[in-house]
Amino acid sequence: MNQLSLISGYKNGRSWLKDSYCTRPFKLANVGIYRQDPALYLMVMSSSPGILDGDHYDIDIRTESHSRLQLQSQSYQRLFNMKTGAQQQQRIHMEAQSVFSYVQHPLVPHENAMFKSHTVAHLEDDCQFTFGEIITCGRKHSGEVFRFSRLHSVTEIFHRGKLILKDNLLLQPQLLPMQAIGQMEGYTHQATLLYIHTGATDMELHLTALRQLLEEPPGVVGGVSLPDARCLVVRILGNGGEQLYDCLRKMQRYCWQTAAESLKTAIA
Repeated sequence: MNQLSLISGYKNGRSWLKDSYCTRPFKLANVGIYRQDPALYLMVMSSSPGILDGDHYDIDIRTESHSRLQLQSQSYQRLFNMKTGAQQQQRIHMEAQSVFSYVQHPLVPHENAMFKSHTVAHLEDDCQFTFGEIITCGRKHSGEVFRFSRLHSVTEIFHRGKLILKDNLLLQPQLLPMQAIGQMEGYTHQATLLYIHTGATDMELHLTALRQLLEEPPGVVGGVSLPDARCLVVRILGNGGEQLYDCLRKMQRYCWQTAAESLKTAIA
């Protein structure tokens, strides 16, 4: 099992890495640039070229009250050819009035790749949670288009122990053609962004802002839904990993700035 755990603390007006533990291939790097920025910016690094058959990633993240943590991924994540499959489990625990943001680089499944990712986030009051992931068709320029076996991504969000959102995405190209109606319909890449604010009073304002950002990039289609008064879900289809990654990063910056302003007001 490959493990990574970290705690984002808060003291003297700044967020800091209170505790961390990791086994190979994980490494953590502090990538904060500005001293005047009180948030914590960490990059999850890996010494492995990608996720291999039989790998089991176990990730645990905690944010203490008032802390702001932005995780960044190092690069595209490759899923290599597999016989039995690999899996990843992520647990995120957020104390009241904390912020967590993580938009990952695209996932690139090679031929016969099998992968399941299960993310569970437990949020207390007035937390802001942003989580984005991108799934590609594979090594498109090498002719590997939807030749992976199975990709299953489950994300569950709890507020005060009650489930408020569950996103369940299962792709099996050999059972159901990805170009079919209701599937990818000609597109090769899919992105998902979840924005949760457990202290929100008007998510319609943020829904409008994210829809406007979604209209900017050419060659993509998408939509924003409000399944719960505390939750926004963005789903985008396109034909390029960088294209969708840039789109999600713009949305992430909007959510991050919104969180900073509201947290500043709450502390004051």
